[in-house]
Amino acid sequence: MNECTRWIDLDGAANARDLGGLPTTDGGSTRWGRVLRSDNLQDLSVTDLRVLLDDYALKNIIDLRTDAEVRLEGPGPLTRVPAVTIHQLSLFAEGGRHTDAAADLPASPRTALPWQDDTDDVPEHDRSLGHYHGYLADRADSIVAALRVMTRTDGAALVHCAAGKDRTGVVCALALEVVGVTRDAIVSDYALSGERMERILGRLRASGTYAADLDSRPADTHRPRAATMTRFLDCVDERSGGPLAWLTAHGWTDEDTGALRDRLLG
Repeated sequence: MNECTRWIDLDGAANARDLGGLPTTDGGSTRWGRVLRSDNLQDLSVTDLRVLLDDYALKNIIDLRTDAEVRLEGPGPLTRVPAVTIHQLSLFAEGGRHTDAAADLPASPRTALPWQDDTDDVPEHDRSLGHYHGYLADRADSIVAALRVMTRTDGAALVHCAAGKDRTGVVCALALEVVGVTRDAIVSDYALSGERMERILGRLRASGTYAADLDSRPADTHRPRAATMTRFLDCVDERSGGPLAWLTAHGWTDEDTGALRDRLLG
């Protein structure tokens, strides 16, 4: 781990980093080595496994991919580690060819992959926002469950999807909001995946699950932009009274909040 950049250098993942060291509104910071985030974990090397298991005491994986993605990609190396528990918590309704993403946009069709939409005249910013609000509308259960896994005290938790930027970005943003990380730091963490986009897309294009869908759009349209997360969180504030109020409306409790804060701040 590089504490200056928070990146975790792995051979088989391009977008792995620690959610430690982020500033909170009360002048504190999140703890290192408690919650990690990443892109797909299919290609981890033996050295990568040693880093995650020995350096981070990794115990819980929060996999936000769909059943279809998991089936098509096959079991990754961490599925063969008895000490690690995989929690598959899709953020999309199941039933599509690869994933079944429904963006919250007028007449938006269900698409093959989360970042692809056949509505070409919709700006990418709006398309991403539609997907993010779709996660909240369709899979509140998975989001609440994912944050509860982060409260576990038996080693580090790692949350990931395919690219580690959209589904992972939303879940991490909500968790960081709950523990009081500053809004600027949350947005910056989301946008940080942009530094690794060439490597992220290179990995996904090597997979038959994602290649054709990614190549259907220019590479730059996949880049996370700070304005997108800013607007998403502003919308949650406006529509629901903020991320914590939204979570509470979907079963999150004060005890959950205390446990997550103890885990990330205590």
